[in-house]
Amino acid sequence: MSNPTIEKNTVDLSLSEKINTLRKERNAVILAHYYQEPAIQDIADYVGDSLELARWAANTDADVIVFAGVLFMAETAKILNPTKTVLLPDMKAGCSLSDSCPPKEFRAFLDAHPNHIVISYINCSIEIKAMSDIICTSSNAEQIINSIPKDQPIIFAPDKNLGSYLAGKTGRDLLLWNGACMVHEAFSIDKLLDLHKEFPNAAIIAHPESEAHILKTATFIGSTAAMIRYVKESPNNQFIVATEAGILHRMKQDVPEKTLIPAPSVEDNTCACSECGYMKMNTMEKLYLCLKNNRPEIIIEEELRLKALKPLQECLRHVPKK
Repeated sequence: MSNPTIEKNTVDLSLSEKINTLRKERNAVILAHYYQEPAIQDIADYVGDSLELARWAANTDADVIVFAGVLFMAETAKILNPTKTVLLPDMKAGCSLSDSCPPKEFRAFLDAHPNHIVISYINCSIEIKAMSDIICTSSNAEQIINSIPKDQPIIFAPDKNLGSYLAGKTGRDLLLWNGACMVHEAFSIDKLLDLHKEFPNAAIIAHPESEAHILKTATFIGSTAAMIRYVKESPNNQFIVATEAGILHRMKQDVPEKTLIPAPSVEDNTCACSECGYMKMNTMEKLYLCLKNNRPEIIIEEELRLKALKPLQECLRHVPKK
């Protein structure tokens, strides 16, 4: 009887070799988000959060950008690189937060609240970006809000949890769109508190897309990249991590000697963690096929791209210090 573990490793190695060959032939760069499956993170040229990936996409010399992430991320790469081929391994890899802000309804919301500057979190569709004045990420949102005159009213979209957190941090009265990420709203406060009783010395770290009652328990709140830095620099040896579980792969590589515990979700009793089904739609096989076939390709109408470009450029001007 064959050994399934050996077979899987052989297949993975073969795909890795094929991807590397195609990457060189096409002068392609592979960008991957921290929430991608481990094999994709390991083969990527760059792994990062939304801000880091946007910066790499803006500066790459590659002819082809393969974005191992979700649709709004690949759209962002195309907005910044109109002459390059941008591929997404699975075009159905969407985002629950982006979906929570339909363009038609958002347009009506803006029309009902004139004279506001519109700051939109990068986790939104290209149509929402085109309606915005400034795009932000969880890494630079506080800096961007603080750069706006205090007498200027601000609409913040689409994440109400991140917006509420930022309102508390900046002291600004932000008008929030009622959107949210299903992954970050899936954490169970009761299970989290029970888990902390089991690991009383563990520091709870959380992404600001999480709900307020989760954030109140956290020792540290920050973007995915900031959470990784915190775990590396903190004297603590145990951490309960409240964000999408894909981040644990990079954390384990950086701090193999520390204990990393995924925060528990409400519904899933078979796995303690919260995972984004959209992020996990990309696979090594799909990554290989998109490079081989040069599709699915991100195509954007130029007028819409130019409208979305300006607020994205504003985002990239506000790069936080590490």
